[in-house]
Order: sequence, then C-alpha cells, then structure tokens
Amino acid sequence: MKIRAEIRALAIVAAMLAMPEAAGATELDGRTLGLSWALPFAGILLSIALFPLFAGHTWEHHQGKIAALWSLLLLVPIALVEGASTTIGVLAHTAFLEYIPFILLLLALFTVAGGILIRGNIHGAPVSNTLLLGIGTALASVIGTTGASMVMIRPVLRANDDRKHNAHVVVFFIFLVSNIGGSLTPLGDPPLFLGFLRGVDFFWTTKHLFGQTLFASGLVLLVFFVLDCVIYKLEGRTRPDPTPDNPLRISGGINFLLIGVIIAAILMSATVDLGRVAILGIDIELANALRDLIMIVVTVISLTTTPEAAHAENGFSWGPIKEVAKLFAGIFITIIPVLAMLKAGSAGAFAPLVALVTNADGSANNAAYFWLTGGLSSFLDNAPTYLVFFELAGGDAQHLMTEGALTLAAISAGAVFMGANSYIGNAPNFMVYAIAREGGVKMPSFFAYLLWSGAVLIPTFLLVTLLFFRA
Repeated sequence: MKIRAEIRALAIVAAMLAMPEAAGATELDGRTLGLSWALPFAGILLSIALFPLFAGHTWEHHQGKIAALWSLLLLVPIALVEGASTTIGVLAHTAFLEYIPFILLLLALFTVAGGILIRGNIHGAPVSNTLLLGIGTALASVIGTTGASMVMIRPVLRANDDRKHNAHVVVFFIFLVSNIGGSLTPLGDPPLFLGFLRGVDFFWTTKHLFGQTLFASGLVLLVFFVLDCVIYKLEGRTRPDPTPDNPLRISGGINFLLIGVIIAAILMSATVDLGRVAILGIDIELANALRDLIMIVVTVISLTTTPEAAHAENGFSWGPIKEVAKLFAGIFITIIPVLAMLKAGSAGAFAPLVALVTNADGSANNAAYFWLTGGLSSFLDNAPTYLVFFELAGGDAQHLMTEGALTLAAISAGAVFMGANSYIGNAPNFMVYAIAREGGVKMPSFFAYLLWSGAVLIPTFLLVTLLFFRA
C-alpha cells in the first residue's frame, strides 16, 4: 500500500511538471518577501537539530514526513501567491541544478567508501593514534568526511579497545576526520560541493584553504597527541586487548579507482562544453548531466564488485544516505525564499544580517563571515548555512573567487571547520557517535561534548581568525 501511495504521488508530480505553464519564472523576487517565508526553513533545521535529542524514536520513524510537511508549508503558499508556474519553475530549478547533482555525488562517495575495508589492528598508543587521525584527516578531502569517517572509525576503535579511557580519541576523530579534514575539495564536505555547483572552481578551496586547514588540523592533532600521551601514561595497560595487534590490510582496490572516476567526472563537467538542453525552462548543461550519469554508474559498479562480506564488516547500510536524501530534499525546497531574500541584499528582509557582515566602509567583515557561518553550522546543517552566507556575500562565484577570495575562504572554513562544534553540526558526527557507543565507548553527552569543543576548537578558531581572517 505504501509503495502504491508513493507511485501515485510521483504520478501527480509528473503530471504537474508536464503542464505547459511550467516554463514560467524560476526565481522569486526577494525584495517582496517577508521574514515569514523563512519559517519553514528555520522549522526544518530546528527539527533536524532537536528531534534526535528530545524525540529520537519519533524522528527515526517519521523524519521523511516531517521534512515533507515543512516543504508543503512553503510550496502551498508559493502556489497560492505566485501561481503554479512560478512554483514549478523554482522547484525544477532547485531539483535539476542543485539537489539531484548534490545527492548523486553523496550517493557515489558513500557507496565507494563503503567498499573500502581496513582489516587488522594496531595498538592505540599516542603515536599510532595520531597517525590514524592524520590519515583520516587527509582522506576526508578525497572521499568526503562521511566516507573517511566510515572507513576509519572502526580501525580507530579496534586500536583503542584495550584502553581504559578512549572517548577522547573519538572526540578528536570527530573534530578532524568528520569535519576539518574535508576542507580542501568539493568532495570533502557538502557545503563545498554546493559552492562548486554555484561556479567555484574544483581546486579553489585546495589553494585558498590549505593554510587554514593545515594550521587548524595540525594544532588540533598536536593537542590530541599531548593529551593522549598524558592519559596513556596515567592509565597504563589495565585491560586485556580483545583484538590483538596484527598488520593492517586494505581491500576494495577497485573503489580507489572509482574515486578517480568521480574526480575526473567533476573536472570534466567544469571544463567541457557539450551544449545544453532546456527542460521546464531550465537550461541543463549536458556535461553536468553526463557527470550525474557517471555517478550512478560508479555506484552500480561499486555495489556489484564489492563482496558482501566487506560491506558486512564495514557495517554498510543504506540508512544514512536515505536519511540525507529525505532531509536535504526538504532543506533545498525550504531554502528557496531564503536565498531569494539574501540575493536582495540590503533591499531584502535580511538587511540587518547584511549590516553585521559589512564594515563601515562597505567592505566585507571576513571575521564576521567566518564566525557567523561557523556559529550556525555548529548547530544547524552546514550545507544550507554555507548557501545562506554565499548568497549574502553576493552569490557571484567569479567575484568571490577573485576580489572576494578572503570572504569566500572565511565562509568555506566556517561552514566546514565549525561543523565540529557539536554532535549535530555535520552528518558524520552523530554517525561516529552512534558507532562508538555501540562499540562500548562511553561517549560524552551532548553538552559534555560542547565542553570539549569549547576547550579545544574555539581557541583554535580564534587563532585562525587572527592569522587568516582579520583583513
């Protein structure tokens, strides 16, 4: 019955999209919109932040319905006020140019990472732990923070399962592998891929965030090493090792080749012009369509060539990507009027926010961009937060990559780095938390984790501000 209902819903949507009037306006005029249009967006972000903490069972079973409800609370008023043509136009624009490419990249990276298996075990002494965290940090910009987290968390847990105190290892893992490490390419973290879809060059973040990422990750790794040395010396060997040390072995080699295919497909879409086709009034680059098709092919190849035993050992399941797909569908829909209002700048409802990130002489306050983007990314999803401030900075990728390079770097670093400030700042954080707890690690509570991030990350980010974003 559920499947039939979904098929009927899809048929209704398809019929709406086929209507001749669908080729109308694809943008809302942000100058005419009031703050009430942002309520569905605020609602879905607060739902994502609070439901898992206070109504976890309800959230687990009804998150798709909750996301759909917030979407309808926006789409119905748009249809009534702006008409069906504009509603379908903005929906098609969001789906074809942003949501579909975004979710297909995540799907490909998620599947490929799930096929890479690290077997074996080493003893979790300070040097080996620091090395494992460093490898995971570097890997995050290649296979994404989610992929690197899923590949590396079990080896890290096995290495430390004989330690009396090991929660701090997982906390720093979240800081580095699940967040800061994903700063150097659009593959690393969803906000940066959204920037790529908006026109930011693939290697722009590699060049312009390398110093910030090296400094932040290096400092956090140093703090971890010193702390782990102290804890290791105090605790001694008090527990038998349930997984004796043996050499590490990596399987799933074809998936490393598929990562290269993903990177090549993204670079191709940014450099090759294959023409374009109009669908529902939306110009779709054929190179982008080919890129998205390659993501699907990569996913299928990875699934069919990875042994089931490898997936089982990795704990691979479709649950996380299904959750991301449902929630981001709601986020991408409800953010439509917010982006329109931000495009309006000082003529829109977010004029006070424009004033906060603008100096008296009219120049961008890059420190404010870094901390405001990061502050919201700490408790709301960092991908839509990045979009909000990208638009607030003008939304012109060519300008932001050149004259506004420091501003774009501040936005990018804030969104990626400060997703580590809480369990709900970035999707991999809570996944790692759940896996660690399942493995017997006594993880800090939500508020205790905030004390960890406040003590380690906030001073780090203050130094990042002083060194890189004062201008």
